[in-house]
Formats: sequence, structure tokens, C-alpha cells
Amino acid sequence: MAKMFYDRDADLSLLDGRTIGVIGYGSQGHAQAQNLRDSGCKVIVADAPGSTAWKAAEKAGFDVSDAADVAKKADIIVFLAPDDLQPQIYRQSIAPQLTAGKTLQFAHGFNIYYHQIVPPPSIDVTLVAPKIHGVLLRKLYTENQGPPGSVAVHQDSSGKAMPMALAYAKAIGCTRGGVVETTFKEETVTDIFNEQCGIGGGVVGLLKAGWEVLVEAGYSDETAYLELFHELKGVADLINSYGIPGMIRRCSQTAQYGIMSRQHRVIDESVKENMRRLLREIEDGTFAHQWLLEGSIGHPNYLTLLSMEDEHGSEVAGRKLRELMPWLSKP
Repeated sequence: MAKMFYDRDADLSLLDGRTIGVIGYGSQGHAQAQNLRDSGCKVIVADAPGSTAWKAAEKAGFDVSDAADVAKKADIIVFLAPDDLQPQIYRQSIAPQLTAGKTLQFAHGFNIYYHQIVPPPSIDVTLVAPKIHGVLLRKLYTENQGPPGSVAVHQDSSGKAMPMALAYAKAIGCTRGGVVETTFKEETVTDIFNEQCGIGGGVVGLLKAGWEVLVEAGYSDETAYLELFHELKGVADLINSYGIPGMIRRCSQTAQYGIMSRQHRVIDESVKENMRRLLREIEDGTFAHQWLLEGSIGHPNYLTLLSMEDEHGSEVAGRKLRELMPWLSKP
């Protein structure tokens, strides 16, 4: 059973007198920086000079400079730039500033687990990963709530890496929901697996396949979209609040019987075997190598795939329908 930590287990005073440097003012960066500041922490921010994110951080009232300057001034360097950009930023701007006693912290273990970043032994290397995107992380904090998250220590030079990571998790609101102790490997592999096989590629692929089957059978694009895609949020909200059995019990009896008696005919052993192959590719670095290579040549396949998502028939129907739904929440 993994160990969970809550507000009572974290000492926010450990961050007193320390400067926290947030590298990357994107989705997670803006939320974590603002939550930290509201928790009484001293926060400075780095992003690309002149970028939209730089201007947004300035507008929010932060002291903003380049990554090297922030890494030099900060005691805790929080690396929230995109995964594929981190190695270059690290080599050029952060590594020269990593003096003994500092902490390098991540929100995703990708570059540590796949050895794209190898920090010196004289610093702490930690991970605090909120299990929610930045917009909602910020929103929940302002409502005195917080999402669950993960916490891990890769390198404990100071002997205080875990208490410091827990203090940070409390400062951004995650210990309100509870953080689970994990490892960089476990966080990285399970996170990418979820993106590919769970709520990412798995759910998206299943919905698109279902839409195609209905449309091929002669049912309208719009009805198929509403039944499959639009109802997803309601089901997800029920699972989030009550678990799968609780969600099932809140559906009609017809739906309950259909869910329970047919799910294994859709997700059969062949699907699980495909998942196992993808898991092995995540664990052995095959996927990471492919993604890093993609970035090194300008993301041509990524951009093509993104265009194909825009052009899929389900999205064409969805765009039309969403325009007729002004009440939809768009975080």
C-alpha cells in the first residue's frame, strides 16, 4: 500500500527564506507560481524573453528573467518547461548554476528516468506532480481545495528532500487532496501509459471507433457525437465522485446491464495485449526515443497527426454542435 501525505504531514515553514524559481510559465507554471505566492513563498519566474508567457508572468506581478538568472538566484528550481525542451535548457542555463545544496524539482519524471538530464550528486532532485492540469489546479486552490498528486525523491543530498517536497506540495494545494509517495520511474511510466492507453489514447480511440461504427451503419454524425463524446463528461464526473460501481448504479438499469455484460466484448484480451506492448515501449525507452527524435526534426509527424484530429468526422460534427452550446465550460 503506497503511503499518502496530507496537510498535517507537511511543514510549510520549511520554505521560509527560500527562493523558488519556476522555469516555464505555462499551464502548470502559472498555476504553481501563483499558488506558491499565495501561500507566502518567494517566487521568481523564467520563460523565453519576449514570449507571451513572459508577458503574462510580468502582468501577474512576478519578477521575470531568463532561466540562467532564475537558476542562479533560486534555492529550489522547479522545472516546468515542456519535456522535449528541458534537456537543452538544462545544459545551457541550469546546470552551470547548480551549486551544492540546491533542489531541482520536476512535475514529470521523463527526463530523469530516460537519462536526458543527469544532475550532480550535490543537489536534491525531487518530483511533485499534481494530477490535474494547471487551470484547475489554480481554480481549486482559490476555492480552498486541492487535487491529489504524486511526490518522489530521486536524489537526497541534504537528507531533507522529502520534507521539502511535501512542503512544496502543500504550498501549491496538493496535500489538501493528498499526495502519494512514488518513484520517478513509476510516475513517468504510469503517466505516459495513461496518456496512451487510458484516458488519452484509449478513450479517444474508443470514442472515435464507436462514432465511425455508428455513422457507417447509417446513423447521423451529430447523434453519434452527442451519444458518445458529449455524454463522456457526465460519466467521468460520476466515476470521479463515486467510482465505477457508483457510476453504474446511477445509470438506468438497461445501461447498467449493458455496461456490465458487454464491456469485456469490447475491451478483450487482444486490447490488453496491445496495451502490454505499449507499456514495454514506454518502460524500455522506445517511445521516449521516438518522441525526442520527433522534436529534434521539428515535430513533422506530430503536426500531421494533430491536423488529422481536426479533420476527423467526429470533430467536424462536434465543432458544429459545440457552437450551439454556449453553456459549455471551457477551462
